[in-house]
Amino acid sequence: MNLERVSNEEKLGLCRKYYLGGFAFLPFLWLVNVVWFFQDAFIKPAYTEQLQIKAYVKRSGLGLALWVAVLTTWITIYQHYRAQWGEVGDSLSFTIPLGIP
Repeated sequence: MNLERVSNEEKLGLCRKYYLGGFAFLPFLWLVNVVWFFQDAFIKPAYTEQLQIKAYVKRSGLGLALWVAVLTTWITIYQHYRAQWGEVGDSLSFTIPLGIP
């Protein structure tokens, strides 16, 4: 998508939709929001919608960082303690590794 062809009002609407969509457990939308709108929010000359876009980009970045931290923590804990959790650890997995942990 070429954001140069879109009006500033439409950019704001799209940025807001991606920001709100991230709350539906879709943090990838926050990543897209940050990547697509970073230049419009922080590098381009000032325009009326820029403050709102900047707020959405900052919040999307913060939400993405929080998701990455939580997911990394969970993956680390699960990988470390799965064998100790026994059947519960196995039932949380899609695939059960074979062999002795």
